[in-house]
Amino acid sequence: MAVDERGRLQLAEAAKRAFGDEAGITLMELLPPVGWADVATKHDLDRLDQRMDRLEQRMDRFEVKLDDVAREIRAQTWKLMTLMAAVMGIVVAAVRL
Repeated sequence: MAVDERGRLQLAEAAKRAFGDEAGITLMELLPPVGWADVATKHDLDRLDQRMDRLEQRMDRFEVKLDDVAREIRAQTWKLMTLMAAVMGIVVAAVRL
């Protein structure tokens, strides 16, 4: 059963009559402003924590793969630069002939 604003106001008035104005207001302020179905439970938080842990593990694996790709790009760059220098040497030697 969903609690609407009218029901909350009736409860506030009943709390004021039963406990006095100040205690009734304090009691109502302690209640969540929405229905209890919208409040996260410890189980919900545990499941969220597990999901975050799995996401962190996936991000760690992705970071390792990204580091591998960066290492390969650096290696390929050095190989290409070496090849270009060798080709330039051959071209210079061929021009001198």
